[in-house]
Amino acid sequence: MNFIERIKANWGIRSNWHFILINIVFAISGSLTVYVRKPVFLLLGIDQQTPLLLKVFLYLLIVTPAYFTILILVATLFGQFRFFWNLEKRFFSHFYKKRKEK
Repeated sequence: MNFIERIKANWGIRSNWHFILINIVFAISGSLTVYVRKPVFLLLGIDQQTPLLLKVFLYLLIVTPAYFTILILVATLFGQFRFFWNLEKRFFSHFYKKRKEK
């Protein structure tokens, strides 16, 4: 079984077209997130002189939730809402389980 077939099996995807759509959604969402980050950082006054640690913290705090929001919006436009909604629920459930165990 090749790499793509393993991914399709892991994600429960049967068709190559569905696999292509999912990858298009990931690509557009990632690109839009980078595009949105710039004006948000400018609005917050984050520039070259901002300390790197602060930039990293704000990036994680602002850009990560923005990415997941954009991912759902783009997925909806491409008719892939259900797949990405389940993917995000599964992703966040890992954090909830670990926090609950502690």
